[in-house]
Amino acid sequence: MSRIYVVVGAVAIAVLAGVTWYVTTGDADKFAQCRAGAVGTGAASIGGPFELMNETGKVVTDTDVITKPTLVYFGYTFCPDVCPLDNARNAEAMRMLQDRGYDVQSVFISVDPERDTPEQLADFTSYMHEDMIGLTGTPQQVKAASQAYKTYYRKHEPEEGQEDYYLVDHSTFTYLMFPELGFADFFKRDETPDAMADRVACFIDAAAN
Repeated sequence: MSRIYVVVGAVAIAVLAGVTWYVTTGDADKFAQCRAGAVGTGAASIGGPFELMNETGKVVTDTDVITKPTLVYFGYTFCPDVCPLDNARNAEAMRMLQDRGYDVQSVFISVDPERDTPEQLADFTSYMHEDMIGLTGTPQQVKAASQAYKTYYRKHEPEEGQEDYYLVDHSTFTYLMFPELGFADFFKRDETPDAMADRVACFIDAAAN
């Protein structure tokens, strides 16, 4: 299992290699004080239109879903440990922010559309946080959303007779998105709920000024 996550981490880092440098374009970065590190011009390409299915089976778009500062994570409900831990962290950060008066939400996009039905997602997200939204879709829709966010996933082919039991490699970054500004920053797995809440609050405050 550890080998899988090492591979996933390496691929995810490579995917985000384009956002490790910040190049000025003549405009000051009003979020500079909020960032944990430098963010590159490639950041503008993270995020974009998608069409997926929510927990009630309704088809929704990115503009329907990202209506406030939103933490976006790609994973799957059958994930043995990484996804539950990451989303529990995101949920705790949301609670901290809401306790401070910030209006935020979280989105969990499945990269396992074969098993993650709307009902399955509803069980997962409601356990994590009442304001966490689960999204799934056809394999083509999920792939398009993943490509828009520059994420990585790969299904392991199941053994014969074990078609319902398989793992999915995937990147594990959480993205902070704004409805009008788009991508703001990303959070790694080692970010604590407190640190995440502080950074998200900083971005929200800066965006309001």
